[in-house]
Amino acid sequence: MSQQIEQIRIGFVGTGGMGSIHIQNLARVPGAVITAVCDASEENARQAAKFITDAGHPDPILYIGGDREFERLCGEEDLELVYTASPWEWHTPICVAAMTNGKHAATEIPAAVTLDECWQLVETAEKTGKHCALMENCCYDQVELMILNMVRNGLLGDLIHAECGYLHDLRDYKFRHEGASSWRTAHSTKRNGDLYPTHGLGPVAQCMNINRGNTFAHLVSLSTTSNGLNLFASREFGPDSPQATQKYALGDVVTTLIQTVAGQTIIVKHDTDSPRPYSRDICVQGTRGIVRKYPEEKIFIEGRTEGHEWEALSNYETEYEHPLWKSQSQMSTGLGHGGMDYIEDYRLIHCLRTGQPPDIDVYDAAAWSAVCELSERSIATGNQPVEFPDFTRGLWKRREPLSIVS
Repeated sequence: MSQQIEQIRIGFVGTGGMGSIHIQNLARVPGAVITAVCDASEENARQAAKFITDAGHPDPILYIGGDREFERLCGEEDLELVYTASPWEWHTPICVAAMTNGKHAATEIPAAVTLDECWQLVETAEKTGKHCALMENCCYDQVELMILNMVRNGLLGDLIHAECGYLHDLRDYKFRHEGASSWRTAHSTKRNGDLYPTHGLGPVAQCMNINRGNTFAHLVSLSTTSNGLNLFASREFGPDSPQATQKYALGDVVTTLIQTVAGQTIIVKHDTDSPRPYSRDICVQGTRGIVRKYPEEKIFIEGRTEGHEWEALSNYETEYEHPLWKSQSQMSTGLGHGGMDYIEDYRLIHCLRTGQPPDIDVYDAAAWSAVCELSERSIATGNQPVEFPDFTRGLWKRREPLSIVS
């Protein structure tokens, strides 16, 4: 336990799409106050300031007009926390600037794009003694929390396998979404790997106690050809348009197989450039049963489920609904992504105020984000196995499992 803090003063960097959602959440979280806002877009920054004042808080100080204004914010403001929802390539620089200047850091996903950035986050957090929390909202969704509660209570037995991913048709978003279309599509143009692994992998990693008694050992990644963005652009903008003639590196489906040191396997999929319904493909399997979220919420428990058919997961809600969801669901009603965004923001502030480490710390941020470059390396070398770095340097053997169910 570290020092308890009554009020968490926050500097927020990157106030566009997800940033604006977090700002509106934090304006409602007890003990949180955003005192400074930073964005290269003056319009976005002033809109964020309005969210804050409309919630009854004082006007925040604005840092606007340049990509590196966050450095002034981190150096000049008296803050407990710097929170970023900027484009991916800025996550690590902003977090490092925050910690170096004596502030805790929190970042949208992924925390890092490269392995060097993963190590930079870990080493800076260790040197400064500051937290670097990864804000993976899907770890706080109702079903994922309920599955974690089931795992902690032994309903599934010993875990042996999981499946997960990020399967979301983003073709229109990559070409037409103001702001994000340019930087997100640039990654698809240059990189072939799992560019966004943590939505599915994060909840599974928590169930399998990754970095807390278990760790990722190695992975193998495979990629299909890249067709989806070209076909979409040809239809929408014309076959001779720059969007249609551009060569994209990212395969339409990237599949990664991870093995843990405990002998479990995890399949992670990335699929953002093909026509399909949204899914995170969550499936967790143990020696006593199996539970999955998509396309329907189903479960099978040996000795409890009748016959050999799936039963509705809702049959277990009364017994296994997670206490964090139960306590905060009313406050989160109507907010981003079904309420899980508010709950993740509430939980971070609660941990900082009470002197607890965040649920998803710098070692999790590094290990989960490392899949980005490791998958690229595996694909580039003809699908060769690639070992995970041990960002904890052996500490995972002694750390206790996450205990937010208590």
